[in-house]
Amino acid sequence: MANPAMNEETFTPALWGENTMTLDGTINKSILLIGITILSAVMTWMYVDISILAPYLLPIIIWAFLFSLVIIFKKETAPYLAPVYALVEWVVIAIFSAFFELQYPGIVMQAATATFAIFGVMLFLYKARIIQVTQKFRSGVIAATWAIMILYVISILGSLTGWFEVPFLHSNGPLGIGVSVFIVWIASFNLLLDFDVMEKWVAAKSPKWMEWYAGFGLLITLVWLYIEVLRLLSKIRSK
Repeated sequence: MANPAMNEETFTPALWGENTMTLDGTINKSILLIGITILSAVMTWMYVDISILAPYLLPIIIWAFLFSLVIIFKKETAPYLAPVYALVEWVVIAIFSAFFELQYPGIVMQAATATFAIFGVMLFLYKARIIQVTQKFRSGVIAATWAIMILYVISILGSLTGWFEVPFLHSNGPLGIGVSVFIVWIASFNLLLDFDVMEKWVAAKSPKWMEWYAGFGLLITLVWLYIEVLRLLSKIRSK
């Protein structure tokens, strides 16, 4: 799958006599992890001077990335490390949100509302089978997601070295806005892939602790979607 955490090959069969994953349990764990991230971010944003945390943004992102790698490669650690990852992620979200809110007051609430609206629409489209997650659909979303990730890596390397930049990725012109719309679109479709994998894991009777892992994978997609919605709205409002 495009989300490295939500991969069909990640399936782990339950051991004999081991409790198995359920859809209700997966939903509950996902809500808990998302709730930890949102509540912590809001509390930090309200009561902590973000300027104090801003210089530590890069180390925090690195720590979040390392935590995610440990969970992805040692899936059985998800019940213990997924909540920690959610707590680390809130700092990233709080700093990003504060940065955009300072420039465009009200944008955070708009982005949060849009993100959960997209989540609800994607869940409805999936449950109603209006959009079928076929192999062709899955391959297209994966290819587009990898293309976006490679583009971001090229942009970051170019910015760090000062050799080049990818202007349309950050510009607020028609092309820049179009690119952001496309990225939000692909991030939204990644939710469908996540739902599909979760359903398959439940049907395959994966072990109970995979509920935490599934929630962790969904959180990764939602955070990416939220940040991309923030960027899109900032481009539109800067015109």
